[in-house]
Amino acid sequence: MDIAVGDVLQLKKKHPCGSDRWLVLRVGMDFRLRCLGCGHEVMTPRAKAERSIRSMERGSLDAE
Repeated sequence: MDIAVGDVLQLKKKHPCGSDRWLVLRVGMDFRLRCLGCGHEVMTPRAKAERSIRSMERGSLDAE
């Protein structure tokens, strides 16, 4: 799967704040994701993140 910095991912599970949309801040063996609901940032292994993706929007938001 080709995921780049700035993409917005919709994941299968919701964050405790209620949002299921995440901004990609870093890619590699791990992804750094920022919740678009509350701004919380997490690092997650690439394989786990790719399994939990429901949909993806290409670069619709800036990473900053």
